[in-house]
Amino acid sequence: MQDFETLYKIAADRKGGTDAFEGTLSSPKCASELQLIPDDRWLAQMSKCIFQAGFNWKVVENKWDDMEEVFHGFDIGRMGFMTDEEIGEHLSNPRIIRHGKKISAIRDNALFLAHLAGEHGSAATVFAHWPAEDYVELLAMLKKKAARLGGNSAMYFLRFMGVDSFILSRDVVAALIREGVVDKAPSSKKDMEKTQAAFNQWRRQSGRPLTHISRVLACTIDA
Repeated sequence: MQDFETLYKIAADRKGGTDAFEGTLSSPKCASELQLIPDDRWLAQMSKCIFQAGFNWKVVENKWDDMEEVFHGFDIGRMGFMTDEEIGEHLSNPRIIRHGKKISAIRDNALFLAHLAGEHGSAATVFAHWPAEDYVELLAMLKKKAARLGGNSAMYFLRFMGVDSFILSRDVVAALIREGVVDKAPSSKKDMEKTQAAFNQWRRQSGRPLTHISRVLACTIDA
């Protein structure tokens, strides 16, 4: 496995040099910033990523203002009490994306977030203070306890909210395979632990967040 400095140089050289490459790196929010995000925004982004999965993202984006209105700003209290009858009514509403299981996931995830809030004061507290060196356990928790948040949907959700994260995109997976971390796209617990260990090593070498390391790995792969 190559060290981070070597990987960074490969990525920067391919993206026009250090200054140009640094300009493409987005940094995660700090814990105090994440802590201030209200629970409805966590539910909204969860839901958006779920609707985007296997669907045209532009269509979802174009309908999102209506989705926010129809689902009452994704208020977790109100959405947690959404009835089966209401879900059925939503399936005939042309203003939204009419997918029954994904609409039901809004209710399920509202209840999930409400449970986190009941235990920790807010759902944001959990996400804000989860250690980056144990990120794969956060993914495992979302897969187990939330609805339809396995795989990349959970990773995109966390990234878009500003949580320090890696995304196992095609290019990141290709880089991990090349570096001998895994031999296929990580899916098993063992392979996810190997992936976390590699990212943790690069974090120690560089002092950079998972978000930057993920981008560096992706940019070491030829387009």
